[in-house]
Amino acid sequence: MAREIIATPKAPQAIGPYSQAVKVGSTVYLSGQIPLIPETMELVDGPIEDQVRRVFDNLSAVAEAAGGDLNDIAKLNIFLIDLGNFVTVNEIMSQYFAEPYPARAAIGVASLPKGAQVEMDAIMVLE
Repeated sequence: MAREIIATPKAPQAIGPYSQAVKVGSTVYLSGQIPLIPETMELVDGPIEDQVRRVFDNLSAVAEAAGGDLNDIAKLNIFLIDLGNFVTVNEIMSQYFAEPYPARAAIGVASLPKGAQVEMDAIMVLE
């Protein structure tokens, strides 16, 4: 099955040797997004709420470039520097997703690229 590379200027460009997303058949693998502002490639300067929203906005831009949206995500992985922000992430996630929600993992990590507080990646399935 052929792979299609997904890229959009509406999300941050890759900061390493990877693609924003790869589509194989009807499945799209979205690379991890941190709260980078696409136009400047600078980290969002603000509280965790602003970082989480920027990550969802970045994931949304890549999902749309692949022909879907956040509600097509079947599996979402969330990586947090501080699991104390779990409730905040849940509150913001409910503003971006509609039920039925995707399967999900929330994982505490020691550090993330560029000093980000949150990173997310996802697997999306298109109809």
